[in-house]
Amino acid sequence: MDLSFIGWIVIGLAAGALAKLILPGKQGGGFFVTLLLGVVGALLGGWIGSMIGVSGDGVFSIWTWVLAVGGAIIVLLIWGLIFGRKKSGSRD
Repeated sequence: MDLSFIGWIVIGLAAGALAKLILPGKQGGGFFVTLLLGVVGALLGGWIGSMIGVSGDGVFSIWTWVLAVGGAIIVLLIWGLIFGRKKSGSRD
């Protein structure tokens, strides 16, 4: 049984936290931004999985978590590239 949209959102909350543990650093944003990015990433991972024919069969499927955490890592990397590092003026 494939996960619903709501299922991917719930898994995305945990996937965001796991992605932050896997990818520490200054991506910008706090804990709640990380969770929201995890939800977006899980939805992205689920969508990509459905496009390539790999889908999670439920909450306890390893593919569900691989897709969710993988998508969350992708979104966190993109977020970090856009908003992560703030350039400060040089001090001469």
